[in-house]
Amino acid sequence: MTPRLFRGGRGLPRRALPFLLTATTAASLSLCAAPAVSAAAEDRPPFYEPPATLPAHDGDVIRSEPTVFYLDPLKVLKADAVAHRVMYRSTDGDGEPIAVTGTVLTPKAPWAGRGERPLIGYAPGTQGLADDCAPSRRFADGAEYEGLFAKGLLARGYAVAMTDYEGLGTPGVHTYVNREVSGNAVLDVVRAAQRLPAAKLPDDGPVAVTGYSQGGGAAAAAAELAHSYAPDLDLRGVAAGAVPADLTAVAEQLDGSLYAGFLGYALAGLAAGYDLDVRPYLNGEGQRFIAQAQRYCTAEAILRLSFTRSETLTEDGRPLTRLLREEPFAAVVAEQEIGDGTRAPQVPTLVTHSLLDDVIPFDVGRDMAAGWCAAGAEDVRFAANRGPTHVGGAVAGFPEVFGWLEARFAGLPARSDCGRMRELSG
Repeated sequence: MTPRLFRGGRGLPRRALPFLLTATTAASLSLCAAPAVSAAAEDRPPFYEPPATLPAHDGDVIRSEPTVFYLDPLKVLKADAVAHRVMYRSTDGDGEPIAVTGTVLTPKAPWAGRGERPLIGYAPGTQGLADDCAPSRRFADGAEYEGLFAKGLLARGYAVAMTDYEGLGTPGVHTYVNREVSGNAVLDVVRAAQRLPAAKLPDDGPVAVTGYSQGGGAAAAAAELAHSYAPDLDLRGVAAGAVPADLTAVAEQLDGSLYAGFLGYALAGLAAGYDLDVRPYLNGEGQRFIAQAQRYCTAEAILRLSFTRSETLTEDGRPLTRLLREEPFAAVVAEQEIGDGTRAPQVPTLVTHSLLDDVIPFDVGRDMAAGWCAAGAEDVRFAANRGPTHVGGAVAGFPEVFGWLEARFAGLPARSDCGRMRELSG
């Protein structure tokens, strides 16, 4: 399958401040170290070229190689983990087999907890569309902004399997926040980690999934899909933060904002995924905007494309947000909705969201959680915080996620807010 359109309580805990300071420092270093534009497809390393024939089962490892996980672009700080880059089989939104890449990280220290070492399926947030934006490449460059949270998971003894998603690193356009294929890629990187001998992980050990922002959407999609797509996994729970569950609402928030370039990611994915010719809708500036969005990773897109108003990109002056509400776009956007009341996770879920999120409206995450409860989910915890901005909401949610995952692996009962949410919606 080819890409589809992106649709998409408490104050900041004092113990989260070190994460915020470190994250800010790492982000600044990444901006300084990152290339101005992404590498061309012809510069793609051979590892990322899929073979002509794929293996028989989803999650089967196609190839792997040792890699490194640096925490900073100066390559001074190295994570205390054995790292492997993997290519594995997954399934696209049309049910066809595809090759996807990712990273498997195993702590060097022995697991000191009860039972077998847990494995976290990590769904990364927005990286960009170009091949060199893939997390499996940026880990080795010390430029992966998700590295600090991954390090926190490793420090707790968990192994981590992070997908690159479809088309990020591998040929084709990245299917940015496409619900089904993103969820599949997350579940299959867990299977790949379990089947990778060098990772030394149990093949049926305890698993959880986590992600924030785009990664929150992929994690939430995995929660909806897991019981039918990956019933073989011992999935203990899914923690999803700032989920872009309603892409029309997210698009309204992005237009003209610091993150306006992400609309370019979305539109490029829509055009490629549904054979839609968007050129009649775009003027010359709009064509340049989309071309640039496909070249820049996240940091570059924010620096170069921020505050663009989408009405300046269209032939008739209508904002892109209006176009997305009309056919042929509207049906595609609707297909990406998470928590629409027809699907419900069958494992405990944690949804975190900041009341002060400036990228994904707080109501979007809350309504998704309520939709899951309405559809029959029993164990949905909705945790609001007051982390300032989208980034601050992630940092404020870290302690909640870490504690919740620990409880799931310890076999403790999950707290559910579904009763309260049903009362509010009723």
